[in-house]
Amino acid sequence: MGYLSQADHKIVSDAVAEAELTTSGEIVTVLADRSDGYSDVVLVWAVALAFTAMSVFAVLPQPFMDFWDSLVGGWTHEWTTGELASMTIALGLGAFALGWLLLSWDPLRFALTPGPVKTARAHERAIKHFKVGAERRTHGRTGVLLYLSMREHRAEIVADQPIAEIVPAEVWGEAMADMLIEIKQGHIAEGLAAGIRDVGKVLSEHFPRSDDDENEIPDRLIEV
Repeated sequence: MGYLSQADHKIVSDAVAEAELTTSGEIVTVLADRSDGYSDVVLVWAVALAFTAMSVFAVLPQPFMDFWDSLVGGWTHEWTTGELASMTIALGLGAFALGWLLLSWDPLRFALTPGPVKTARAHERAIKHFKVGAERRTHGRTGVLLYLSMREHRAEIVADQPIAEIVPAEVWGEAMADMLIEIKQGHIAEGLAAGIRDVGKVLSEHFPRSDDDENEIPDRLIEV
């Protein structure tokens, strides 16, 4: 299910069209639900939970053994080495399965994914979208991508090489700030439009529109 209505898409598309009136730059906007599935993070947590369960049993085996004996009739017995090994493996497998199941729930998975990992994955995904949707697709290589990843709460601005050589990354900070002010209030389309306007101003200063300039990339928002 998409985050934006048709009216919201029009707000973004209109902002792109307006921003490009004064620049030869081309602005691409991408709104993503998430940047990654984080299956590796799920695996790490599940393995950690499994080893924790086995370690606790190794240090404090008696409560587990008493509990198991109570389940099978309440009679205690002398545990063999094989039974202890089987219990250790069973606890590890059970904890692994439980961890995998719990982290299949999106809110918990994203809550337990470290912030730097989410930032890195959002940046990687933004680069991939840029390479497909904007890089080298304009005559003067003047494409800029605005990328917003909702689950990670991350935003990225990626520019084509000629722009990056002239415009320092810090310059995009104002666009990011204006964009996030609106988005944090739940106004996604308005936030993207604010960022687009700021990017358009920067592009107009360095890459003004020429008389024969053509719109080389559609103005529409890409929602994935």
